[in-house]
Amino acid sequence: MKVIVLGGDGFCGWPTALHLSNLGHDVVVVDNLSRRMIDVELEVDSLTPIRPMSERLAAWKEVSGRDIRFVNMNIGKDYQELVDLIAAEQPDTIIHFAEQRAAPYSMKSARHKRYTVDNNLNATNDVLAAIVESGRDIHLVHLGTMGVYGYGTAGMKIPEGYLKVKVETEHGLKDQEILYPANPGSIYHMTKTQDQLFFHFYNKNDGVKITDLHQGIVWGTQTEETKKDERLINRFDYDGDYGTVLNRFLMQAAVGYPMTVHGTGGQTRAFIHIQDTVRCVQLAVENPPQHGEKVRIMNQMTETHRVRDLAKMIADLAGAEMQLVPNPRNEADENELHVENDTFLQMGLKPTTLAEGLMEEVTDIARKYAERCDKTKIPCISYWGKTREDAAADSKAAATTAAE
Repeated sequence: MKVIVLGGDGFCGWPTALHLSNLGHDVVVVDNLSRRMIDVELEVDSLTPIRPMSERLAAWKEVSGRDIRFVNMNIGKDYQELVDLIAAEQPDTIIHFAEQRAAPYSMKSARHKRYTVDNNLNATNDVLAAIVESGRDIHLVHLGTMGVYGYGTAGMKIPEGYLKVKVETEHGLKDQEILYPANPGSIYHMTKTQDQLFFHFYNKNDGVKITDLHQGIVWGTQTEETKKDERLINRFDYDGDYGTVLNRFLMQAAVGYPMTVHGTGGQTRAFIHIQDTVRCVQLAVENPPQHGEKVRIMNQMTETHRVRDLAKMIADLAGAEMQLVPNPRNEADENELHVENDTFLQMGLKPTTLAEGLMEEVTDIARKYAERCDKTKIPCISYWGKTREDAAADSKAAATTAAE
């Protein structure tokens, strides 16, 4: 199968490209290397050393004997180049990772909010428009987020994208099915909720086959393919903007930095290991929707945990300390989260659990590369509004006074 991976240099895109190539699919990676430029902006590098793209691709050819081609292109700006690429490559599937993926980064300032909206929404609309213009029967697989559902307590198991409701009419109650009501918690999450509407429209209006994967928080670093050579190693972000909560805890435990638990730590989140992420994308690619089928939405997660329970789990494993800090996000202190994920389990996904994989991450990644950590980049300094920023300042002032 011919597959174009948009955003194929990123945390999820790179291991996905290798995984599909290893399975024999013909893979083309498209990326404008913007994530590397954001590293420069934030003055922080991945904990793991990321090689230039040409070196990565040469290493993959060396260890696998397979070619992955690379095209440097800005999806959302270089529209005609995208149309031309689709015409030249004639892909069966396009996988869309080409979006700014960090909620904290999207909330840093007005400039970061505008960049996230401009990049993410234009990228999604352009790839859909280009598929329609090509006239080809292309399946679009998009990596979305569980965050479109919000992080409140639903009082029910969150379904896979659609909610069955009863609507009162003059003829009595009628059954309808709607998109699960969106409740984004950041500008980043807001763009993902808008993606859903783009997909609904292009699917209804133009018959585009679309799979939207609502993914939980990804943890872990390596997949079977990225382990083959250190030049292939995947990203490990630990900073306050891009580090996901579990990877941040693992890093902090490895370098002896108290684990920064936001608020009470009562936030419940959905999680998935990076190896399971690439497996889920593979399953989506190899099982496209039928013609005329509505947008297929699948919850791409394997387990849920409270943040404070995760911190305790790692503390017990690594002998680390926990520290409660003011929560920069506007969210409930405590929430419950129950999620349906039957589709991937029925397709044969065998989840990697936290209990199985945590210690490997602590020893093989976080401790191995600990000398690359810049501890000044660990705190989260992106606040979801003035109230949260003031609360953090008050807490810091109180701690300073107590120390004196």
